[in-house]
Amino acid sequence: MPKPSVLAAGALEDNGRFLFIKRKNGEMETVELPYAIIPQGSNPVAALTEVFLAQLGIDAQVHETIYETRHNAGSRKNKRWVPALVFRITAKSAFAKPAAGLGYVWLSLDDARGKRLARNSEWMR
Repeated sequence: MPKPSVLAAGALEDNGRFLFIKRKNGEMETVELPYAIIPQGSNPVAALTEVFLAQLGIDAQVHETIYETRHNAGSRKNKRWVPALVFRITAKSAFAKPAAGLGYVWLSLDDARGKRLARNSEWMR
């Protein structure tokens, strides 16, 4: 299995708020931007398009990179830093139809930072 080379996340914005996926694990609820861990040699645009369709039912168009940082793709003990790229997303319809077990919420970045972030969105802190 190829090692991850980048984390690609998608930012679908509406009036200063962004679309986040909600996951519930027992009593704990986390939020995250839709993302894909991209193996070396794979296409991040195609992967993000698939993620938005599979997880949220949104036909997404991936545009330019709007934010760059880094993400720990390893464990908390054995860190493996990879680039984290956030792409601007547009959609024909911003009405989400989440997959089973998922929800969604529109949040400002400040509000999202106040929520419990999922492991693959900790780079937002």
